[in-house]
Amino acid sequence: MALAGGAFSASSLFAQTHAANWAEATARVASLSAQQVATDEDYWHLIQQAYPASSSNILILNNGGVSPSPLIVQQAVERYNAMTNQGPSYYMWRILDQGRESVRDKLALLAGTSPEEIAINRNATEALLTVIYGLDLQRGDEVIGALQDYPNVVQAYKQREQREGVVYKQLNFVFPIEDDEAIVREYEKAITPKTKIIHVTHVVNWMGQIMPVQKICQMAQKRGIEVVVDGAHSFGLLDFKVSDLGCDYFGTSLHKFLSAPVGSGMLWIKKGKISKIWPLLCNSSPKSDDIRKFETLGTRSFPIEQGIGEAINFHMAIGSKRKEERVRYLKNYWAEKVQKVPGVRLHTSLKAAYSCGICGVSIDGMTIQELEGQLFAKYKVNTSPTVWENISCVRITPHVYTSLADLDRLVAAITQIATSKRKQG
Repeated sequence: MALAGGAFSASSLFAQTHAANWAEATARVASLSAQQVATDEDYWHLIQQAYPASSSNILILNNGGVSPSPLIVQQAVERYNAMTNQGPSYYMWRILDQGRESVRDKLALLAGTSPEEIAINRNATEALLTVIYGLDLQRGDEVIGALQDYPNVVQAYKQREQREGVVYKQLNFVFPIEDDEAIVREYEKAITPKTKIIHVTHVVNWMGQIMPVQKICQMAQKRGIEVVVDGAHSFGLLDFKVSDLGCDYFGTSLHKFLSAPVGSGMLWIKKGKISKIWPLLCNSSPKSDDIRKFETLGTRSFPIEQGIGEAINFHMAIGSKRKEERVRYLKNYWAEKVQKVPGVRLHTSLKAAYSCGICGVSIDGMTIQELEGQLFAKYKVNTSPTVWENISCVRITPHVYTSLADLDRLVAAITQIATSKRKQG
């Protein structure tokens, strides 16, 4: 009975709350390109109203860290949590635990893969470390990554290097780069006969560079090298299918651009590779080719898992391409304005091929911590200070619930801070 009213039924919260109004709005823009819809404020106003965060006094522009969920996703989690607490051992293990398969099916549809290649977990770190620690690498085997990869990933490879003698090589990129072939060449030049794995971040989390993953995978495949892709900042935002990338392993968080509940993630492994990856947590059949062996997490939040379903409904009603183009439009809207302000520097390409929602900014004469601090203390703009390797900027990431008025507020804040700094200097 509980699952009969779940996210993928006719009585889903999305169907009850949004289906009729959204169908009318979608029909109105059906003949427009995704780029044209990106600038249709009436259409996006309807979507903005579905997010309680859109009315927050704090302007949330750190959606690259974690995004708020639409109200229906929050309500789904609350409903399943209330149900669970009526009798946890019954509702968790006998009811909600059975609902994972429908979520798996829908995630596979969104990813363009088989459900038998999708494991549901808690975040990109867990997904990627499952692969990193599960690979049968031997002493002297080489992994190629980058200094600009995510810290948890970097530390995982370094731990394997320290404990087992795996050789971890890190490239150093100076972003932004508007040349796919130059990036591919750097990975290619680092390859030796001992190279087994290339690790690449699809969208560099620090400042939003989109990496040419498909081209890197094609190059690596010709040399018999496997590719692990960190898709934490691409899945649910960029319009692509995991199956089209050509990689072997892919991990992502669902609580960023998909707006799923906080603490939800996804692991994809090519079917023929599953049996050789050891589970991060123990399983009775560790060499099985069943993707579910990666889901033996023990007791976890079943309401969060079920909330993923409503997030998928929400996302698919918008459409991946429309979503990508809208968020890119929002990023360019503010970035192109502040780019003209003396003393303001951007750290991200504004070309569509090389960035989407994330953009880094700094002001001459100010530390990143000072800029981030002033944005919040004086203007209640929540951003992310980024200082990592050779990258130093404030990361700003809007989402579909962000309005143009919100971004005008950001532009005014950056302009005032930069103007004040120039006068002081």
